[in-house]
Amino acid sequence: MNVTGLTPILNVSDLHASFRWFEKLGWTKGWEWGSPPTFGGVCSGPCEIFLCEGGQGGRGASGYPATFGQDSNEAAEKAVWMSVWVDDVDALHRHCIEHGIEVTWPPTDMPWRVREMHVRHPDGHVFRLGCAIDRHDASG
Repeated sequence: MNVTGLTPILNVSDLHASFRWFEKLGWTKGWEWGSPPTFGGVCSGPCEIFLCEGGQGGRGASGYPATFGQDSNEAAEKAVWMSVWVDDVDALHRHCIEHGIEVTWPPTDMPWRVREMHVRHPDGHVFRLGCAIDRHDASG
């Protein structure tokens, strides 16, 4: 098999509210389908995520305030988790705070040489936003 693309599909409770949330994060609405619309997509550069209102997968937050560390329980999370690679985690963190996006793990240099933060979509989906740590600048 030679995979030429991958598009995750998220179950969302409100398509248009999800479009607005992704726009706050910096994505753009790509399209919507149906009358009334119940399916659509958001885009960032060459990447796309499909959004399906009320179907195609699960959703829901665990109830824990964090997605890593002692205030979390990864096994209790109910929704989709995705790793998203970005240029600058710290700038994105400031952007998320300014736009009221729930940050569940602050920018942290992880042992696997990724600077990573987590944000949670209103339907519980968790986005691990990270960038590689330059081996010459990282400690340890």
